[in-house]
Amino acid sequence: MTAFEEIVTAYGPMVLRVCRAVLGPADADDAWSETFLAALKAYPELDPGANVEAWLVTIAHRKAIDVTRARARDPLLVERLPEPPQVAEPTVGWDAELWAALKALPRRQREAVAYHYLAGLPHREVAAITASNTDAVRRAAADGIATLRRTYPGNTATTGDTP
Repeated sequence: MTAFEEIVTAYGPMVLRVCRAVLGPADADDAWSETFLAALKAYPELDPGANVEAWLVTIAHRKAIDVTRARARDPLLVERLPEPPQVAEPTVGWDAELWAALKALPRRQREAVAYHYLAGLPHREVAAITASNTDAVRRAAADGIATLRRTYPGNTATTGDTP
């Protein structure tokens, strides 16, 4: 197994979780693929001491921005709006209610939660990725988690139920 294959194996699930949290289940797979295609091209130039996890999350963040921008550039001029397309069922283990709760968060909170809590990056690295500062990222992540605790239907902490 090559070193890059080991990176895909080790960090692929984390990158997919980040893509799902930022973009939603419909666009996550494409962003994941684009992330690793870009990473494969850049891998030979990667500094041996680099933080691979932060490097991949940075690439995933940029790919998520690309997807968001592409969506915004694709208006449809029609006389009558078509029925919304049926979204394929998310992959096994993906919680649609969690995605709805994440999607309801403001973009900066959603990114801070995804990059810090799902990818496990420190606040300072999330700040570098999102062109923000550490305090703002820490606040956005805390606010996002507080909102999820209040609004996520699957959260047993708010209902007092025990798993």
